[in-house]
Amino acid sequence: MTPRYALVTGASRGIGAAIARRLAAEGYALTITARHETALRAVAAQVAGAGAAVHRVTGDMALEDDVRRVASEHLERFPALHVLVLNAGMAVAGELASYPLRRLDQMLAINLRAPFALVQACLPALREAALADPDRGAKVVAIASMSGVVSERQLAAYGATKAALISLCQSISVEESRHGVSATAISPGYVDTDMGAWASDRIDPSAMLDVADVAEMAVAVTRLSARAVVPHLVLARAGESLWRA
Repeated sequence: MTPRYALVTGASRGIGAAIARRLAAEGYALTITARHETALRAVAAQVAGAGAAVHRVTGDMALEDDVRRVASEHLERFPALHVLVLNAGMAVAGELASYPLRRLDQMLAINLRAPFALVQACLPALREAALADPDRGAKVVAIASMSGVVSERQLAAYGATKAALISLCQSISVEESRHGVSATAISPGYVDTDMGAWASDRIDPSAMLDVADVAEMAVAVTRLSARAVVPHLVLARAGESLWRA
């Protein structure tokens, strides 16, 4: 089997860690990155324990130099890039009327600017991988949010950044699918993670999505042929209303 390589951001916990473990189980060699070295090291040990080659890079996606360093370190360590997973993100809730713009700027930097810059840095390698494997091509998978599809009180800023990420994925496919590179945004409702814990006073964690479900959707996209483009997947929680986070 031809070796395949992936880069996963925000891989130290939650959805990112679950996706990293699933890609390792699929036989991918991985670069994983996150801000927190200790947690990232633990995930790297799990991935390596499953028999996958793994390279960890500590970096802050709010910093453009770190974003570009992550891309360059992957390509220094591995000969190709078939899958880029844009998972790193942040969320700070607050009322629209009084929301601090510095928080909006911070979220824009991590939730939109960093993915945009990382895609730019990785596109030559993704195109090259797609050219070498025209049947499967190369994939970008971005973890967006149901809040980027349906507005929710106190999440105006967060939802706006995730809506922009969904749009970015569509643009990637429009501009790059002719080169065999396509992108899929996955928009889950509340997931039982540290980030979703802020809503646990009104949504029982047992009613939230499991990280394994999001990871399974991400990996499923990577199995598609280059002829298939899935612009957007919404992953709703079970219940009486589908269009809710």
